[in-house]
Amino acid sequence: MPITYKSTHDFSVSDLQELFLSVEWSSGRFPDKLAAAMKNFETVYSAWDGDKLVGLICAMDDGVMTAYVHYLLVQPEYQGMGIGKELVEKVKETYSEYLRIVVVAYDAELGFYEARGFKKAENSSPMFITSLWT
Repeated sequence: MPITYKSTHDFSVSDLQELFLSVEWSSGRFPDKLAAAMKNFETVYSAWDGDKLVGLICAMDDGVMTAYVHYLLVQPEYQGMGIGKELVEKVKETYSEYLRIVVVAYDAELGFYEARGFKKAENSSPMFITSLWT
């Protein structure tokens, strides 16, 4: 079955929990909060294999200049199929008139983002106050 893409903010808590835990993100332990968060993001694109949520990207923005990609995740068994690339392209298209699109990438994913046109900052580091471990 081909992968379909949607722009929606409505997800079941079980779909979100399964997706986030599949990539070992601790936020998957808070599916009710994730479902509420999805409703608050400005931009959300999702990838579906039938009725199975297999990928997701979320972004927030200031309305004119800067957009921040907060989540990009693809179920492990669907990685390498171009789903993450397609989700990033949808965000880049949505924010094509903005001056900056920002993503905080884990070191292991730097190559993926660089291949999509992102550049690693030379003189800055992401900083967090968090109780999440991934």
